[in-house]
This record gives sequence, structure tokens and C-alpha cells, in this order.
Amino acid sequence: MVKIFMAEGYCVKCKAKKEIANGVEETMKNGRKAIKGKCPTCGTVMFKILGKAGAGEAKVEAKPTTTTANSPATG
Repeated sequence: MVKIFMAEGYCVKCKAKKEIANGVEETMKNGRKAIKGKCPTCGTVMFKILGKAGAGEAKVEAKPTTTTANSPATG
């Protein structure tokens, strides 16, 4: 099953933001998701890389620990 998306992207040939026509979600070599389609005006291939939230797999990042809260007070 192929998902079709109507995302907004930048057409390099038209030099304007436009809706991506016939957008299809693809997975790149590095595992990130992207939408590939055509410009509705000129037909040039448009490609939009989705963010981490758009990839559907939210990764939990470790919060940095603060050393000032755990260290004893010096004085």
C-alpha cells in the first residue's frame, strides 16, 4: 500500500513554495523518511525530508545531567 501525501515543498525551477503533487513517502538510505513528488506547475521532481516527528518513530533522547545539583556545596 502506498501512502499519498499533500505536503508543501519548494520548487527549485519555479522558485516558489507549492503543494507536492502525487507525493509518496520514501525511506532514504540513512533511515529517515521523505516525501517525493512533482511540482503541479512545471512537473519538476520535488523532494522534502521529514523531521524526526514526521518519521513516525519518536526516539527518546537522554536528558543531560547537571553536575551542580548533585555536587556538594563548597564554601
